[in-house]
Amino acid sequence: MDSNGLADPYVKLHLLPGASKSNKLRTKTLKNTLNPVWNETLIYHGVNNDEMSRKTLRLSVSDEDKFGHNEFIGETRLALKKLTFNQQKKFNVCLERVIPLSEGEDSEERGRILVSLMYNSQQGRLMVGVVRCAHLAAMDSNGYSDPFVKVCLKPDMGKKAKNKTQIKKKTLNPEFNEEFSYEIKHGELAKKTLDISVWDYDMGKSNDFIGGCQLGIQAKGDSLKHWYDCLKNKDKKIECWHLLLNNNAVHFED
Repeated sequence: MDSNGLADPYVKLHLLPGASKSNKLRTKTLKNTLNPVWNETLIYHGVNNDEMSRKTLRLSVSDEDKFGHNEFIGETRLALKKLTFNQQKKFNVCLERVIPLSEGEDSEERGRILVSLMYNSQQGRLMVGVVRCAHLAAMDSNGYSDPFVKVCLKPDMGKKAKNKTQIKKKTLNPEFNEEFSYEIKHGELAKKTLDISVWDYDMGKSNDFIGGCQLGIQAKGDSLKHWYDCLKNKDKKIECWHLLLNNNAVHFED
């Protein structure tokens, strides 16, 4: 609380468990009030049914200080499984005065990526679409990244297996809408793995790895299901959101 008896409150949202950067959203700051009304809608893209059943939304309120020493006011937590699909719910909850935990920089989740897959039976090609990303980790000092995506079909595909998107400047929610194709027999796809990784472009320096995912028969969960659905449904484009993790980097020369 400020010396005038009022506060400059804002709310931070954080999906738990998850990355400290890629899963955070926050409202604007309201000045000189103890009864703030935000009327803001904050959106998490690509939250699947499995996450809805196991994740918790943490909402923390803080008082913004112009010198940077923001004061923690209180927090509440809401299990996502309490929500109903396509139905808005309102909750009247009390803030708890707990000590906020410090969050590690080396977080597991680094954002999400929307990918489309289709096997074109007439052309004998696997079509891979990089649609967009959401809630990427910020890698630059300005609070943003300059992301691009690398895609690689392996093993034994050579240079033709390697593709990358255009670079998008200063954004954590880039839209790419780019598609790559791989000439391959349908029966060989069961032996292949599709590596997808997101990078932050740094001019004159090594690019920073943000996060990646792998699709294929050896994958698990949504990554396995997406690949299997593509193999089973020829000539049908199937889109799916995938988590970006910090342990799957696709390395190839630019």
